[in-house]
Amino acid sequence: MENSQIALSTLTPGFADPVHDTQAVFRTLLDALSRPGTVGVVENVLPEVRATRAELAAFAALLALCDYATPVWLAQPDTALGSALRFHTGAPLVDEPAQAAFAYIHDAGTLPPLESFALGAAESPEQSVTLLIRVEALTGGAPVVLSGPGIQHTETIAPVGLPGHFWRERAALAPLFPCGVDCYLICGARLIGLPRTTQAKVN
Repeated sequence: MENSQIALSTLTPGFADPVHDTQAVFRTLLDALSRPGTVGVVENVLPEVRATRAELAAFAALLALCDYATPVWLAQPDTALGSALRFHTGAPLVDEPAQAAFAYIHDAGTLPPLESFALGAAESPEQSVTLLIRVEALTGGAPVVLSGPGIQHTETIAPVGLPGHFWRERAALAPLFPCGVDCYLICGARLIGLPRTTQAKVN
């Protein structure tokens, strides 16, 4: 009993109001994915002090999206984040990218090849991974021009810290649609959604 009290006292807190906060974060994530290139902000849903070094928007997204049926892969070991996800969502942690429904990459430079993740199948494209990738900044990098559903003409983003192979591998997956990966680029409480339907041209 004493051990469990110690564990709970050091556990990273989740949402203060789980139902309301989950819905608010889910709406933010959905809006970002339906309007690629626009910046979404996760606001006022988590305590400031957190033991995990995960970006606030990434932690909130995982809390909102994950449950016992959504395996999670953490590219960088994070005991506090893993414990919090297991406690608050019941999500199992997996050792291989291909097993994950959601993956958090805290260091974008270590992002594995996109083909190493679950891409879904033609009859079940929804059984693919959603990547949460932390970047150094959402602006200030090389311009990337986005086009496709949810974008009236084009939208330009300029994230800092993504490895060059990300855009090449993402383009190589396009012919596999409806299979593929959906991504969120995350910095602090801010995020940009990149659904598999979005075309990206690096200038």
